[in-house]
Amino acid sequence: MPPHSPLPQRHGLDAAWLCTPERGRPGSPKPTWPTMGAWLQDRLTGRVDVAGFVAGARFVYQDGAPVGGTDPYRPTTFVWFHRDLADEPVVPGALHLVYRDDRIVVIDKPPFLSSIPRGRHVVQSVVVRLRAQLGLPELSPLHRLDRVTSGLLVLATERRWRGAYQTLFQRGEVHKIYRALAPLQPALDLPVTVRNHLRTRPGQWQGEVVPGAPVNAESVIELEAELGEAGVYRLAPRTGRTHQLRLHMLGLGIPIIDDPIYPVVQDVDVFDFRRPLQLLASELAFTDPIDGAARQFQSVRGLPLQAD
Repeated sequence: MPPHSPLPQRHGLDAAWLCTPERGRPGSPKPTWPTMGAWLQDRLTGRVDVAGFVAGARFVYQDGAPVGGTDPYRPTTFVWFHRDLADEPVVPGALHLVYRDDRIVVIDKPPFLSSIPRGRHVVQSVVVRLRAQLGLPELSPLHRLDRVTSGLLVLATERRWRGAYQTLFQRGEVHKIYRALAPLQPALDLPVTVRNHLRTRPGQWQGEVVPGAPVNAESVIELEAELGEAGVYRLAPRTGRTHQLRLHMLGLGIPIIDDPIYPVVQDVDVFDFRRPLQLLASELAFTDPIDGAARQFQSVRGLPLQAD
C-alpha cells in the first residue's frame, strides 16, 4: 500500500500514484532513467500530458514538493497527481438521503447512476457525488447495486466501520426486498422459490444458469399487484449473485420491463437515460453490528420508475 497522499481529494476522488522501480526497465541499456521526467514520459505518454503536468507542478513527491522534469531519477519514490476527467453527462434524478449517522449513510439512488467511479462514470457516481456533498472523504459502499437499478444503497462513512457492516452482507444477514415491474403471466403459480446455479463469465454481459450445478442462488418471487398489463412483483433474494433477480425473473418467463441485457443485449448508449430498468431495491433491514439497534429503511420511489 502507498503512504498517505500529500494531495487532497479532488471532485471526491483520491489522487493517483506511481512508484519508481529500484532498477531500470528490463533490457534497457541504462540501469535507470536519467531523470524523473524521462521516467514519467515512459510510463504515462499517451495517457497524460506529461510535459504540461510537469510545467503546471501537477506531479508531486511524498512531501508535496513538485516533481521537476530534470530532477535526477530517484528509485522507489512515490509520485502523486490528479488525472484530468472527461466530461460526463449529468445523470438525471434525485439522490435522496434516507439516513445518516456517524457510521453509515443510506441513500436512495436513481437509475443510471453508478455506485462507484468506474469506466465512463466517474464524477457521475454515488461515491464521488456524496464524498463532496457530505464532506466524507472515506465514504464507500458496503454492497453492490447495479448502475441501472434504483433504490437503497448503504455506505460506510469511514474505513474503520466497513468490516463490521460488510460482514452482515457477506453472511446474508441483511434482509432485502426488491420490487419489479414485469409482464403478467396468469399460468404462473406464485409465490415461487427459484433455486439454481448462476455463473458470469469475464467479458460477457449476460449471466447464465448452469443446470445440475450446486445451488448458489435463491429468490422468493410473488405477485403483489397488477398495474395494467404488467404486474408489480415482490422479490426477496436469499443470496446475492450478480444479476440474480434479473435472471430468475427471466427464467420464469417474466423478464423485467426495460432490461437492457435480458432476454437479449440491446444496443443502448450508456448515456441514454430514457428507459430505466423497472427494478427497485425497496427495503433493507438488519441488526446494527455496533450498537445492536434494529435498522429498517424503505425507498421513497415506487413503480413504475420514471425517466427524470
